[in-house]
Amino acid sequence: MQDKQQTLKKIYTFEGRGLHSGKSVLMRILPAGENHGIKIRRSDIEGSLPFSASVNYVTNTQRGTVLEHKGELVSTVEHILSALWTLGVDNALIEVDGPEIPILDGSAAPYADAIWADGTQAQQEERCYLTVKEKIFYKEPQSGSEITIYPDDNFSAEVMIDFNSKVLGNQYAKFDNSVNYSTEIACCRTFVFLHDIEPLIKNNLIKGGDLNNAVVIAERGLTATESEKLQEIFGKREFDSIESGYVNIKEPKFPNECARHKLLDLLGDLSLSGVRIKGRVIAHKPGHKINTEIAKIIKKMANETLNSKEIPQFDPNALPVIDINGIKKLLPHRPPFLMVDRIIQMNKEEVVGIKTVGINEGYFIGHFPDEPVMPGVLIIEAMAQVGGILVMNDLDEPERYSTYFAKIDNAKFKRKVVPGDVLVIKLTLTAPMRRSLVYMKGEVYVGNTLACEADLVAQVIKNK
Repeated sequence: MQDKQQTLKKIYTFEGRGLHSGKSVLMRILPAGENHGIKIRRSDIEGSLPFSASVNYVTNTQRGTVLEHKGELVSTVEHILSALWTLGVDNALIEVDGPEIPILDGSAAPYADAIWADGTQAQQEERCYLTVKEKIFYKEPQSGSEITIYPDDNFSAEVMIDFNSKVLGNQYAKFDNSVNYSTEIACCRTFVFLHDIEPLIKNNLIKGGDLNNAVVIAERGLTATESEKLQEIFGKREFDSIESGYVNIKEPKFPNECARHKLLDLLGDLSLSGVRIKGRVIAHKPGHKINTEIAKIIKKMANETLNSKEIPQFDPNALPVIDINGIKKLLPHRPPFLMVDRIIQMNKEEVVGIKTVGINEGYFIGHFPDEPVMPGVLIIEAMAQVGGILVMNDLDEPERYSTYFAKIDNAKFKRKVVPGDVLVIKLTLTAPMRRSLVYMKGEVYVGNTLACEADLVAQVIKNK
């Protein structure tokens, strides 16, 4: 997996009709600088500025993904985004002189083939990944569609489709590092059921659809009226003899071509999260609506991760920065009220300590006998003691001083702490010490989960 951002090596130009608008459009895909991301610009609108291909701008997911920014609309973005994202392009500008990306042959192959042949250009900046730590699940009650993302070291995506179709049956497709996207996924075409065509036209869709840019599937034979209507729409005479099966192709490119195309769409919609994923995506009956909903969840998680400070990790095999004997020299506390076992990180502004919570802690006798939970006030106390070590370690004669609470603000308890938990306690100075007052931000983690946080003010006082 490449860790550096990538862009295109050259400019690509594509021309064709929009699937739903039917309008002829010219699209260019250009290289872009580091941290640019994938952006879109309406070149036919004077003064138009590029906007991010982001799930924040999704306005419609009916038969395609539509983005709109400040009144500028671009629809059917999923195929080009799928090709760019899956082939590793992090930074590019898409210029299109109309309201829709050209459908071409109904697949992502024209884009993927061109990019794959030339390769990508490595850049200096690191890529941004969201590493999935816990299962993510989203379900659409009305359609029964589900998407689950499990933790994994790499990215993969699996799709299962079921349209209650005798022709298609149940289909499954998978993408991971062993799959060649260009030859096995990108070439798979969009598809439509014959009985859906007329309703789509009535809804002002598929104006640019024809028998060359979609696989058409018939679940049953046609009535005379239906045959005449389709002949009128497509200007073809072949509809008289249609029975169940594929209307405009002899056979699909793969037995599961339709599932592979749904996988293609899923990859494009996931790119709207703006981040690459380390996780295993499993989608049951996916569609643009649920795809973009899960992309919103991913984007939110990525933003929270980027905006939060790094979660400290505890390696029990590493030697402590300060062991229990050193802690006892800095703090006046003694068992059973000494709430920190070791210090694993420390500099002038930050300290990380460890507290192992055992069932033999005296307070578990009454808090609570059948449901042992560490009291919140003692979690705060452990936080304060770790902060006290940061302060005392900077004093010449720490044994002559003690720290006392002056204020506690914004205390929040987000998870129960129970016997067996290992508390990773992080304190950060939020202001220089003035007039013996110390201001600190405290965070307590169990694994990667924030259990408690608070803003603390302590006063350093010389012992009598």
